[in-house]
Amino acid sequence: MDTAPTLANSLSAKEADAFALEVFPGLLDVGEAMLKCGADVHFVEEKLSEMGRAYGARKMNVLVITAAIVVTMTLPSGSEHTLTRRVIGEGGINFDKLEAMSRLCDDCATHPLPLAELKQRLESIVSRPIPRWALYIGGILSAFGFAVFFGGSWLDGIVSALFAIFLCFAIEHFKPWTPNTMIFNFGASLLVGIGIVVVTHLVPGISTDMVMIGDIMLLIPGVAMTNATRDMLSGDTISGVMRFIESLLWATSLALGFMAALWLSGMVG
Repeated sequence: MDTAPTLANSLSAKEADAFALEVFPGLLDVGEAMLKCGADVHFVEEKLSEMGRAYGARKMNVLVITAAIVVTMTLPSGSEHTLTRRVIGEGGINFDKLEAMSRLCDDCATHPLPLAELKQRLESIVSRPIPRWALYIGGILSAFGFAVFFGGSWLDGIVSALFAIFLCFAIEHFKPWTPNTMIFNFGASLLVGIGIVVVTHLVPGISTDMVMIGDIMLLIPGVAMTNATRDMLSGDTISGVMRFIESLLWATSLALGFMAALWLSGMVG
């Protein structure tokens, strides 16, 4: 059901313009939140266009890249207004929140919500924390599974899982305080790498490589690289290249941290 004509016809031109302009910044809030949860730019453009038309816009011209959102709304009276939003922060991948925001966009497209309710529902989604048990259990199982999958022993998997607990703790408590993901990846991988080297020297039979492989998989930006490739293949070249370079920098800092740990252990040894 397309509610844009119904909404436009139920209000005078002046009232329709005022209603559309009132909710305009809220639409950019939704788009920014979706980008920070890992949405591809084409998806965000489509959702913002649908919502804008539902709120009475005659035309929506939306440009989204990972660093900015530019939207021009043509009002029922024919006048045009443009808003630009700088997207600050690296965000992450959270498909649970992204799915909830997608449902919010669909609800607004079929039945436009008042601005206050739109902001309230968006805030409830954005502030939804990741369950601690999911973070730790997921990290433990992933580290153990990857260490064993790539040829490690059960002991390697157990040691990797123990270090995964430290990594999950660092992600939960220390990552919000670091300036960016590059610094966090380097610091976390350096500390974990030094710890792994110490343990493998103290306990015979543990493979340093296999334990590191299990833990490095918790921080490797595989989904981010996949999203970058997806953007480039769908024609959003600028966003794809930006995401890909960012992912490479994250991966490089991660590799440098483990390399530095091995280098320091070699010097001490």
